Amino acid sequence: MLLDAMSTGQVNAMICRAPEFYGPGKTQSITNTAVLDKLRAGDAAKVFISDNTLRTLIYTPDASRAMALLGNTSDAYGQTWHLPCDDNRLTYKQIVNLASEILGIQGKYSILKKWQLSLLSIVSKPIRETRELLPRYAVDNIFVSDKFKQRFTEFEITTYRDGLTTTLKE
Repeated sequence: MLLDAMSTGQVNAMICRAPEFYGPGKTQSITNTAVLDKLRAGDAAKVFISDNTLRTLIYTPDASRAMALLGNTSDAYGQTWHLPCDDNRLTYKQIVNLASEILGIQGKYSILKKWQLSLLSIVSKPIRETRELLPRYAVDNIFVSDKFKQRFTEFEITTYRDGLTTTLKE
């Protein structure tokens, strides 16, 4: 309906798409709650399905700055935009290793398999709410934001190292 309304000029809007978020503050994402918060607390991280599939994540301050930029760019309306992400995609194994290095710890993690998550979803509302996302964790998640990067060449994307450092050290 939105696309139809945009194409007929009934509505002046845009669509901003993003992969999973991570970042400082009260960011509620699987990566924050199951991986980063656990490691920061000295616990073993929980990785969903696989530790060796590539993940594209977006740093929440980058997502906010990108949407503000788009919202203040008149010719950006009427289009769908993929918000900008670091193209140096990491696996969860690499994310755990990098986060552990930043924290100066020997971080550990366990992989929660699909059947385990299904069992946990019986008693855990947060896990139950993630079930529709689980297929994304079994395969590489490659989110391409080239259109944004080509249009807004001056936009600085936070690297995973810098974003994780800020997130873990707050």
